[in-house]
Amino acid sequence: MNEIIITLFNGLSLGSILLVIALGLAITFGLMNVINMAHGELIMVGAYITYVIQNIFMDYAPAAYFDLYFIISIPIAMLVAAGIGMLLEVSLIRHLYKRPLDSLLATWGVGLVLQQLARSIFGAPNVGVKSPSFLSGGLSVGSITLPYSRLFILALSIICLISIFYYFYRTASGRRVRAVMQNRQMAECLGVSTRKVDMLTFAIGSGFAGVAGCALTLLGAIGPTIGTSYIIDAFMVVVVGGVGALFGAVAGALGIGIFNTIFEFFTNATIGKVLIFLLIIAFLQWRPSGLVTSRSRSLD
Repeated sequence: MNEIIITLFNGLSLGSILLVIALGLAITFGLMNVINMAHGELIMVGAYITYVIQNIFMDYAPAAYFDLYFIISIPIAMLVAAGIGMLLEVSLIRHLYKRPLDSLLATWGVGLVLQQLARSIFGAPNVGVKSPSFLSGGLSVGSITLPYSRLFILALSIICLISIFYYFYRTASGRRVRAVMQNRQMAECLGVSTRKVDMLTFAIGSGFAGVAGCALTLLGAIGPTIGTSYIIDAFMVVVVGGVGALFGAVAGALGIGIFNTIFEFFTNATIGKVLIFLLIIAFLQWRPSGLVTSRSRSLD
């Protein structure tokens, strides 16, 4: 029984990590149909921002305040990644709309540049980030211990989800984003600046990638290729959940995380990954548009 509970918790934990990573992809891919292959490198940016702030606190802050570095790293990682995403949209992506293959190749090239830049600054070997003391250890529930770090990531994913839900459905700016997503031409006719919406949306999606990178530092060492380990699974979450569907991304992330953990429990990591791919292929044969379908005149 304990093994089943631990397996389900690990699956839920993996799903929460994938959800934070996939939120940015769901926003940008759903709105602009841009396959951002540099999303993994924006995750890397968030991870290295956390590493840099940790070193600053080690060198200059009193030891009693060291744990604050991680709390401060989250908004800073989000802002830096969002700034890079905004610069990327203005300088490159904006000129490649309706050219999906060109945008895919261009962002892939940007990702390679960011990886090499990280190697030049921080070196090729992985570096470690020390977890704050309040995330060390775990919560004991009977004979089961749930790590605080994974519980924190689960809570962080819920906060990110609530934040993006509030933005999309409770603010005027979010309503403009949804209007452009559903019918770009009509939104332009009604006076919505689609260029500004595209820039802001791409920045928000990139910012969530930075938050994901910050969270990943709790799970192990970081390096220039940390994002590539998760980007394929994040794309699978978006496709399974439905392009542009927020609730679909939640269901897709949790489903992939739980099933992937269950398959690995009964087989191994390699076979488990193959089985999850086969399951996704079979599912997409049944529902090609994903779990949740966004319907509008422009999409139809």
